[in-house]
Amino acid sequence: MLALFDLDGTLIDRQAALADAVTAFCHAHDFNIPLEQWLRAALADRANLSDFARLRTEFGLTEPAEHLWEEYVDLIAGAVTCQPEVLEGLRQLRAAAWTIGIATNGASDIQRAKLDAVGLTDLVDGIAASGDLEIRKPARELFELAASRCGRTLAEGGWMIGDNPAGDIGGGRQAGLRTIWLRGRPWPDGLHNADHTVDDAIHAIGILLNGTSE
Repeated sequence: MLALFDLDGTLIDRQAALADAVTAFCHAHDFNIPLEQWLRAALADRANLSDFARLRTEFGLTEPAEHLWEEYVDLIAGAVTCQPEVLEGLRQLRAAAWTIGIATNGASDIQRAKLDAVGLTDLVDGIAASGDLEIRKPARELFELAASRCGRTLAEGGWMIGDNPAGDIGGGRQAGLRTIWLRGRPWPDGLHNADHTVDDAIHAIGILLNGTSE
């Protein structure tokens, strides 16, 4: 059985890592408060090289945007965390013959750096980031790519687990997958309910392991 997981806000705590990475980044460059506030707002939902190109233009920085971006990628990868119980749960899923994939929005380099940093890369069979195709969830193509990189197809069925109602749950459902939502974000009107709603990835993994998926 295939289980696709979102990354940010599902398997890892992006918000805490973002706060720490931006603080360290601005401290290293002695950036002022207005610049730090701008950067926090710009990176609140996602981060890309283009954000640092805009930062460079907005504040007249001389360092190349590529260098600033690479520094930020290293900082957030160093700050991100994944609960040991989540890592153990994924090991148990693999032992139970589940195929595990990552379907995540975000630039390819930063998402893979996070996965490597917390030890998730070796626990999954395939990774698809929106930067790979320049298309974002809820687009079906990203789910298809994730399944393909796991050596599976969406026609075989499976699960999508994530915290974003529209991207993860709506997109997963449209891709023919059953869904588990990690509650927290507002639920949009008119969106079909997830198959299960839980507090965190640990509980989601428990549903799969306990056979509630049948």
